Amino acid sequence: MTIQYLINTPISTNQFIDILCRSTLGERRPIDDHECMEGMVNNSNLLVTAWDGDKLVGVARSMTDFHYACYLSDLAVDRDYQRQGIGKQLQILTRQQLGKHCKLILIAAPAANAYYQQLGYAAIPRCWVLDAGQALEPS
Repeated sequence: MTIQYLINTPISTNQFIDILCRSTLGERRPIDDHECMEGMVNNSNLLVTAWDGDKLVGVARSMTDFHYACYLSDLAVDRDYQRQGIGKQLQILTRQQLGKHCKLILIAAPAANAYYQQLGYAAIPRCWVLDAGQALEPS
């Protein structure tokens, strides 16, 4: 099996939903909201994909300014292809697209904490989330 990696090759919303479902990430994404998923795909500005022939087997979807911060929003690898280094290679290729001062930032599922730690990520407990529909409190 030879995996081919591509940078910013467009994928369809259905392909994106499918790879999320074939990974563990589909459980934590709004895969039943096609409009939202379409927006996620269309408004990303860095997409690294892994292909086994014409089958999408992995994706790293990011939003970045390429110079200071890159938010790796989705890292998904088909369950049948996990533990083969595909996720790590997707991150390496993502990192290679960024400037020398750019930080790679992600929010990990609790079960993935050990994975990211072994790759060299630092856990930083300063993340804050304002849920959709929640109003900012006046000061």
